[in-house]
Amino acid sequence: MSDIPARRRILVVEDEALVAMQLEDMLAELGHEIAASCARLDEAVAAARTIACDAAVLDINLSGQTSFPVALTLKDRGVPFLFATGYGTSILPPELAGSQVLHKPYSLDELRLALSSALA
Repeated sequence: MSDIPARRRILVVEDEALVAMQLEDMLAELGHEIAASCARLDEAVAAARTIACDAAVLDINLSGQTSFPVALTLKDRGVPFLFATGYGTSILPPELAGSQVLHKPYSLDELRLALSSALA
């Protein structure tokens, strides 16, 4: 079983406050630090452009807008990310096809494995 080798700074993009808090708690339990937590697309894009982070967990639907601009910004910067969503992979645009998707609801082990894979 592959484990994430070190404490990482993770960008969280999630518009549901309770889900964001649960994700942040899970990441802390895995030994990671929250680089930033964003609920709105504009703040998430700004964070993706400027914040120092090792990876990101992105909800696809942010109050009716997609987080795809955030993902593309991270991709351009070479920052690994994964989508945590209730949607399937068919919603992904061609430029993000093949991106890792963690299906909600997910367990701590599923999150750990998905992050490990994204960071590999």
